Amino acid sequence: MSKPKIAIIISSTRESRFADKPAQWLLAKAQARSEFDVELVDLRDFDLPFFDEVASNMWAPSQDPKAIAWQKKVAEFDGFIFLVAEYNRSITAALKNAIDQAYVEWTKKPAAYVGYGSVGAARAIEQLRLINIELQMVPVRHGVHIGGSEFFTVWGGGKNEPMETIEPAVGPSLNDLFDNLVWWTNATKAARDGKIEAVAAE
Repeated sequence: MSKPKIAIIISSTRESRFADKPAQWLLAKAQARSEFDVELVDLRDFDLPFFDEVASNMWAPSQDPKAIAWQKKVAEFDGFIFLVAEYNRSITAALKNAIDQAYVEWTKKPAAYVGYGSVGAARAIEQLRLINIELQMVPVRHGVHIGGSEFFTVWGGGKNEPMETIEPAVGPSLNDLFDNLVWWTNATKAARDGKIEAVAAE
């Protein structure tokens, strides 16, 4: 079986976003793992319109070339790490719109979560887990929540220290996330590739 490919999806598109700092740290940590290949996917690069298709592409092919390009990009990956910003207790509109622009490309693939903010994007990630379940994805149990004093230590509006400063606090959770993601990515990839048969419920 070929090595799985994982996307780290940056969910914020604001000019003044904090996301770039944890994204580069997360990318470096993921690249240090030998079990998968990883790519940073920035929603800024896709200029997606608001969803305006006749239906989800589960039911009808999309028509907008930008939506189709996004679907092709999502299809390249075997699993996903969502880098989650929390806006008013939920995920960003840009992320929700990007998720809605595809369906079949998400299905039967695992999703993991790294969130940041005063409560570590915990409320946004809980909602994102439910959205991912509706897409027939596999949300992994372990996540990373950069919140409280850790967030204000690395945030530009706080102490603005390097991400490595908070690794003693969040590093173990990140390792658990990677381990969990690797297991589920290999399992779901094998099933999609026909290497194992799904067991029907009796």
